[in-house]
Amino acid sequence: MTEAGPTEWVAEHEVGVGPWPGEWPSDERYDPELLAEGDRRNVVDAYRYWRREAIVSDVDSRRHPFHVAIENFQHDHNIGTVVRTANAFAAAAVHIVGRRRWNRRGAMVTDRYQHLHHHPTVAEFTAYAAESGLAVVAVDNTPGAVRLETAELPRECVLLFGQEGPGLSAEAQEAASLVVSIAQFGTTRSINAGVAAGIVMHTWIRQHADLGQAW
Repeated sequence: MTEAGPTEWVAEHEVGVGPWPGEWPSDERYDPELLAEGDRRNVVDAYRYWRREAIVSDVDSRRHPFHVAIENFQHDHNIGTVVRTANAFAAAAVHIVGRRRWNRRGAMVTDRYQHLHHHPTVAEFTAYAAESGLAVVAVDNTPGAVRLETAELPRECVLLFGQEGPGLSAEAQEAASLVVSIAQFGTTRSINAGVAAGIVMHTWIRQHADLGQAW
């Protein structure tokens, strides 16, 4: 059980692993209930049978110093996707700006392992970023934005995304120290917010992450 493996994919057959075969490990990171009944969770093989708290603690020891934020003034349905992707890239935290409630279905329960923060207003969010020493990098295809493909993202930053449709609020754009846009070549005016978040997070990973630590 020491080798890491890929996250299980949605399939017709049952995913995960059954009850632990043989004598149970004595390591306190393991969950007796999972050892007895099996582990069908959406986690990589290295975390099979681990307690949720143990998984979070282990990820905390190697999280990346970038944060992700998304505005939620119109109950954006993309937040679950953003949270799931942030979890995959071991983001330090995800910040929901605006409404507290969001549709968690797209997160595929990865929110259990991801630090989440809520900020009722953009002003409160930007105050948090300033106090934490995080550069705010806004993502929007507005005039004057720097091409993401040529931009150098700060190592310690928070990637800020707007809502599907209206994009970033004017207040959020004004608070950013850098605004980047994703190069597009087709007819659509914008990319889905969840997709855009994945592209920008992966750009940060390519620029700053130690790929030798990836599963």
